[in-house]
Amino acid sequence: MSNRPSARHEEASIRLFENNFLEALTHVHPIVPLLFWSPVVAWLLWNSRSSDTLGAGGIALAAVAGVAVWTLSEYLLHRFLFHFNATSRIGKYLVFMFHGVHHDAPRDKSRLVMPPAGAVIVMFFLWQLFGLVVPEPWLEPFLAFFIVGYLCYDYIHYGTHHFPMRHPVLHFLKVYHLQHHHGSKGLRYGVSSPLWDHVFRTYPPEGAR
Repeated sequence: MSNRPSARHEEASIRLFENNFLEALTHVHPIVPLLFWSPVVAWLLWNSRSSDTLGAGGIALAAVAGVAVWTLSEYLLHRFLFHFNATSRIGKYLVFMFHGVHHDAPRDKSRLVMPPAGAVIVMFFLWQLFGLVVPEPWLEPFLAFFIVGYLCYDYIHYGTHHFPMRHPVLHFLKVYHLQHHHGSKGLRYGVSSPLWDHVFRTYPPEGAR
């Protein structure tokens, strides 16, 4: 008999809550983030069109800034929040609930994109933070493309665990992220880009496997 685990075993979910409603909030079909956030992006860009200050060039600049800031946020959240070295019982549980469960069951299809219940909370606090430093009328297009960056991250992350991703760039990201799971700890926190791993020296040394 083969010792290879079945597909069902590879995708088995780890229960986080005894309450069925709370447990259901931790699972999500991969298409849900796209359906949930696309109208938000469209609304933000629609509101931006009426600005006399921005123009096409201004919106393009806001787009670059929004995606770039997302990649930095992705790195910081992944490294310092999702891999926080908690010492208390509740802290360890929260870290496990937000991210540790993914490392224990990395092929669970219902936990590879962030459920809106959690994403809305994170996005709300980031929205308030960005509102302090990004002036109108730049805030709305900036947030729109920040969310676009987030969606790209979500589906790249899903793809790394479930699709071949044969294009050279996508294949690199797939291998890079799987090495985060199975390689040396404390490295490769970028999922959609290794840029900030280079900047903050969490990119693996040259010659390392």
